[in-house]
Formats: sequence, C-alpha cells, structure tokens
Amino acid sequence: MADIQAFPSPNWDERPAGASIDTVIIHYTGMRHGCDALERLCDIEAKVSAHYMIEEDGAIFSLVPEEKRAWHAGVSAWRGHHNLNHNSIGIELVNPGHEFGYRAFPEQQIARLLDLLEGISQRYAICPSRYIGHSDIAPDRKIDPGELFPWQRLSKQGYGLWSDKNGADTTIILQKDDTGPKVSFLNSQLGLVGYTGANSLIYDANLESILKAFQAHWRPEGVTGCYDKGTALILDDIAFKTVQSGS
Repeated sequence: MADIQAFPSPNWDERPAGASIDTVIIHYTGMRHGCDALERLCDIEAKVSAHYMIEEDGAIFSLVPEEKRAWHAGVSAWRGHHNLNHNSIGIELVNPGHEFGYRAFPEQQIARLLDLLEGISQRYAICPSRYIGHSDIAPDRKIDPGELFPWQRLSKQGYGLWSDKNGADTTIILQKDDTGPKVSFLNSQLGLVGYTGANSLIYDANLESILKAFQAHWRPEGVTGCYDKGTALILDDIAFKTVQSGS
C-alpha cells in the first residue's frame, strides 16, 4: 500500500530464530488522541510499539517492519503459545477506549484496516482463528479492542471466525464461584478456541475474565462474564469451527 506513512519507532527487536508470522492482533490505543498514541508508541522510554497504527480518518502509520518483533502483546497466550510478540503482527486502532469515551470504529478506519489485512494475508499463511484481539491473548488485564469492534465484518473477508447462532438466551448456566463438571467443560471449550490459563475446578475471577473476552469478541451484545445458554451456543460453534480449521 503506497499511501502508508512511515513513522519509525525505536521499540523493536529481532524475532526469535525460526519464528514465523501466523497471528494478527488488533488493539485500540486507549488514549484521547491519535497523536498522543503515536508519540507513546515511538517513545523509547515507554517500551511499547506496534507494526501499524490506523487513525480514525483511515491514515495508516508504519511503525515497525513486519519482519521485526514489535512490543505490543506483553504477557500473552493463545492456542498454547506464549509471548505472542514472537509470531504476530500488531495493529493499533486509534480509539479513546473505555477509559476516555469508547466509541464505534469509523467506517473509513475499518475499510483501511481491511485493506491492510488483505496485504498481510497475501504475505503470510494466517488461519482465520488467528485474527484476534488483545483481550483474547491477555484477558486478565486487557479489554481492547472491545465489544464495538466489528469482528463479524472482518470474518466475512476471511479475517477471523464468526458464529451466526442466536445468542439471545440469557438463562444462566454458570456464574462466579460455581464448581463442578460444567466448569471443566466450559474450560475445555474455551481451550479449544484458544484461551489458556482457566481453572477447570472453579468459576473464579480468571475464568470470568476469559469468558468476558470471549463474549466481547463473539457475543458483544452481552458481556456479562456469566456463562448463559446463548454464550454456550456460540462457544460450541466457535470451538467446532476452530477445530475444523485445523489451526
């Protein structure tokens, strides 16, 4: 894409030997203005970066070359892999986030994201199940890109999985502090999707945060942290599609 603006960040290093790019991670900047986010992503003292940042008006900034390791994922895990900086491309979308007035992502911003993803998909073999959000890989500490991010639209272009199952049934199956075999089953289903680190014996705060991350991604109309029938229906479908995709 010829109209990507180079804005080099010093915050990168080499990928480990043998690491291959197989994951795309979507973030929001969570700052009041895009210029503030760009400054932070290029601040050597901040020690954070991403490969790209996309402004709300669609302007794309290239911060770190794709072949280098940007510092965007932090402590993270997905589908048995840890430190997702090693094998991922990180994309920051300018949005004030939940702290400063979270809002929908503008059409022009998402259109440019899709253009960027088209090029990335042509350069690397990335399975649909590996287009994920920051909250998916670090649900205990991150909530971006949040429930307003249009994952369904991305999935229609092959960038992610989606379920068309009706998740409207809010009848509770499990909630915090519950125990028993249903907790183990929930944990195993989330593990099939890619989440790691849940306690299979009790529905604790960690498992609740993982389920909230799942709901924000795949059942955004109800991010409650409770395991209800609607969530279960969608979770079963996404787990099945993940296994079928072979990723």
